[in-house]
Amino acid sequence: MDFLPPDEVVFGSSTKMMELQQRAAKVCGTSVPVLLHGDGGTGKEVLARWIHKQSAHCNGEFVKVNCAAIPGTLLESELFGYEKGAFTGAHASKPGRVELAHQGTLFLDEIADLDLGLQSKLLHFLQDGRFSRIGDETERVAEIRLISATNKDLEHEIDLGRFRADLYYRINVVCLKLPRLRERGEDIPLLAEYFLNQFQKTFERKAEPLSKGMMRYLQSRDWPGNIRELSNGIARYVLIGPGADIAQEPVVRQPRATAANHLAASTISLKQIAKEAIRDKESHYILEALQANHWNRRKTAKALKISYRALVYKIRNGGLVVRGVENLVSKRENTASPSPSAAD
Repeated sequence: MDFLPPDEVVFGSSTKMMELQQRAAKVCGTSVPVLLHGDGGTGKEVLARWIHKQSAHCNGEFVKVNCAAIPGTLLESELFGYEKGAFTGAHASKPGRVELAHQGTLFLDEIADLDLGLQSKLLHFLQDGRFSRIGDETERVAEIRLISATNKDLEHEIDLGRFRADLYYRINVVCLKLPRLRERGEDIPLLAEYFLNQFQKTFERKAEPLSKGMMRYLQSRDWPGNIRELSNGIARYVLIGPGADIAQEPVVRQPRATAANHLAASTISLKQIAKEAIRDKESHYILEALQANHWNRRKTAKALKISYRALVYKIRNGGLVVRGVENLVSKRENTASPSPSAAD
């Protein structure tokens, strides 16, 4: 998403967001690491991109890495790259995300999920800007602006032994905390109108205007999914019409058996529990990818680097059911263009 919503949409007019904008503006002119903290769907990636656009690194690339989406064994090669023959399947050399972000911004999303071993290598890189590709002894240099994001309490993760204290102090020079949507209710009408206009363009459909009564209803909601949930709701409203429940999640996950269920039934299988945990994690990121690609399954499959057929299978096998919007969106999979989102 190279295009950003206007500043008035990104920050709104609430006191908390105005204060956040002022703090963010102060760090744009520097290259110090920034840590973004906030619940899922509060707009951490959008803020990271905004900082990048305002910084001296704006002419470089904005490179995102989702630390939770890539297994630890693969993340090192994804971050730092590898040389030909470094491991089975390495048929050619490949630069990592760090190299791609040279003189730009490296955005590490969900950094709390970074493997401990890789945390050490990242810390070493952040200290002097030097690194080596896997399978190569040559040291390379990359100049990057680091922005990290998390929805977890990193100090608590340190106490639990899951996050390095020295890395925390390195990435947490400036911490910007994003408020939940329910804490900035006065911004909801502006966000709703923005999403309404964008989804009308994306789906090539004319929707009825949002009434004052509807706006009051939206402002009364709790929005546990924050801006992402509001965005999904407006998309549903544009596709289905006024009969759609904007506050209802468009994607429903079918219930699965938990470890407690297995124990109660005396049929626990660690292999089965591990399989279900992996499937649940995979489903979670498929949902995120679908949302990021505006429910376009072909673009989502391309982004996930799997076939369209495999994606459809994983959607069904993962217990993901898209109510109403699936057929409508699938008709536009070859024509719909992505619209900017303030929910990332």
